[in-house]
Amino acid sequence: MNKKIRKPIKNETDFSAKIVKILSQSPNKAFNYKQIGAKLELDDTKSRNQIIKDLKILAASKKIIESEPGKYLVKAESLDYYEGTIDMTSRKTAYFVCPDFSEDVFIPTNNLNRALDKDKVKVYVYNRRKGKRPEGEVIEVIERNKTDFVGVIDIQPNFAFVSTANPKMYTDIFIPKDKFGGAENGDVVLVTIEDWPKRADSPFGSVIKVLGKPGEHNTEIHAILAEYGLPSDFPVEVEVYAQKIDTSIQESEIAKRRDMRETLTFTIDPKDAKDFDDALSFKKLDNGNYEIGIHIADVSHYLEEGTILDDEAFQRATSVYLVDRVVPMLPEVLSNFACSLRPQEEKYTFSAVFEVSEDAKVMNQWFGRTVIYSDQRFAYEEAQYIIETKDNIIPVDISITGDSYVVSDEIVAATLKLDELAKILRKKRMANGAISFDKVEVKFNLDAEGEPEGVYFKVSKDANHLIEEFMLLANRKVAEYIGKQKKTFVYRIHDEPNEDKLIAMASVIAKFGYKIDFRNKGDISKSLNALMEEVNGKKEQNLIDTLAIRSMSKAKYSTENIGHYGLAFDYYSHFTSPIRRYPDVMVHRLLQFYLDGGKSVDEEIYETKCLHCSNMESLATNAERDSIKYMQVKYMQDHQDEEFLGVISGVTEWGIYVEIVSNKCEGMVRIREIKDDYYTFDEKQYALVGATSDSILQLGDEIYVKVKNADLVKKQLDFHFLRRAE
Repeated sequence: MNKKIRKPIKNETDFSAKIVKILSQSPNKAFNYKQIGAKLELDDTKSRNQIIKDLKILAASKKIIESEPGKYLVKAESLDYYEGTIDMTSRKTAYFVCPDFSEDVFIPTNNLNRALDKDKVKVYVYNRRKGKRPEGEVIEVIERNKTDFVGVIDIQPNFAFVSTANPKMYTDIFIPKDKFGGAENGDVVLVTIEDWPKRADSPFGSVIKVLGKPGEHNTEIHAILAEYGLPSDFPVEVEVYAQKIDTSIQESEIAKRRDMRETLTFTIDPKDAKDFDDALSFKKLDNGNYEIGIHIADVSHYLEEGTILDDEAFQRATSVYLVDRVVPMLPEVLSNFACSLRPQEEKYTFSAVFEVSEDAKVMNQWFGRTVIYSDQRFAYEEAQYIIETKDNIIPVDISITGDSYVVSDEIVAATLKLDELAKILRKKRMANGAISFDKVEVKFNLDAEGEPEGVYFKVSKDANHLIEEFMLLANRKVAEYIGKQKKTFVYRIHDEPNEDKLIAMASVIAKFGYKIDFRNKGDISKSLNALMEEVNGKKEQNLIDTLAIRSMSKAKYSTENIGHYGLAFDYYSHFTSPIRRYPDVMVHRLLQFYLDGGKSVDEEIYETKCLHCSNMESLATNAERDSIKYMQVKYMQDHQDEEFLGVISGVTEWGIYVEIVSNKCEGMVRIREIKDDYYTFDEKQYALVGATSDSILQLGDEIYVKVKNADLVKKQLDFHFLRRAE
């Protein structure tokens, strides 16, 4: 059999890295130059001489040891080994992210050595000369970020390949014939990687679930969930367990709680909401102050620790809100019925009750378990109508009942007073440096089959802010109450913004005539608020909102309290949504434990739980974003013959991203598609510049486009460039 000879490697720096890699893989074994040459499949004289030379250089620099004449061992403690994560690009190269480096380490394609995006890896770093970007080679994949992938199967007579739409997944997956799992050619499937042999170009896997045909609505929605490892339904045993829970209201349980059934109580939620996890109660006190109760569904009463139901809720950690459906954290028997604070029903709640003065100061507070009776259910639109008109007759076109109806004077007065107090709370919060991000939310009108009929934008109004302010008050006061006792707790924290991202944002918004004040922390938040107000309603609003949000740190859960920068709170937690967020369940349990006199719990256990909840929240957010992109592409498929006015929302060397003004759908115009000149990318101007006319296409410019291609599987839109807007 002919021995395979590889051509000599031209880049000599690669020799050192590969030698170190070979020695490090067998740290107790000494190698000579011939053995290393054989491992590298190099036996030409030039290469062998280079290996001998590199061995001597590495030994002289004490990276390796000459254990006996001509034989070398790795010197582990002197190696430039680092552990971190892989951040793949869409060009099959990657960056190694590690706190030991101020800039990310470049990993060329041939140095990835089977590492995939977000894998935890060990990397050998070389090329660390001054002025040169460090480069590295993956020595070992320590832990896979994920092994399950969604893709389309291409079946050959004796094997198949699955290719994914994920631009960061640079390889397809090889499927042996006996592991097709009933898939047919062209099906969308969920596969798991089982092995990646050293000499194989692709990992080996098996089909674990057939999701359906590409482009079909349910297939694509289930594919989004499967891509992020999110469930689409509950295991049977969990559903059975949930159905057996006693959800009746018992007199013996009421006796243990503060009875607030006689206090005026109502809910305000989106009109299509099925789970109502918060209610407000209102009572005027004899001293002129107000008693305001924030009542939250007492999920922890039903969700017992250590049960299969609790384990399932923790694993999910959050409900997932896709465009056409909700994948709940808890089975429906709890989320929509037992725990939901439905009107004219007695419910167990966990409450934060405040005595509030006329100027919205908290004079007294009480936390504990209660029982309530909701007198009324409002949609935001109905509460907004009361706030705007002060009228007690809800008209037909706004009513969620389908008929006009009368609201009691008592509820109208309570709504108006709560709105007044909420506005004072909001004003104080803004004065303290809170940042207001009222980003426009894209929503779809769907028909019975889940097909998009139209697009509308959800904007927060006074009724939304009313609920928001009292939920923020409860979350803040609960966190403050425990935080000041110095006991382990689950906080919602938010670090200061990333300065580099803010500087980058400042250079982009300068093109529109805006600026950010960097003098101190307070000035940054004030100037961001001023910016948000200034761009409101303008064509560049969505772009600038997005840039501002990206410049912020990500909020997360932690036992280590550093405060919440965006809200300008020293203490903050999540207490108000236990039906859809597991951290709120943990907060309820801990709060009750401490109210009962319990000692501080193990911080490490709760920090691990916090990390899991933060990670699951991130996956859910990505799935939600993908479902919106999918629905936008689907919507645009039906509007291929129309012209749309768009705003340039991104500029790259390969083209421009364009966001359509009327529906916020974003797509790309390839640079070669713009025919009125020959354009090149100018990095300094963040623009495309025409070679002959010097015409410029830059961020914020308005242009007309038409759909060229709408790819449901990749969730991508390509546009034709038609002309500039006049």
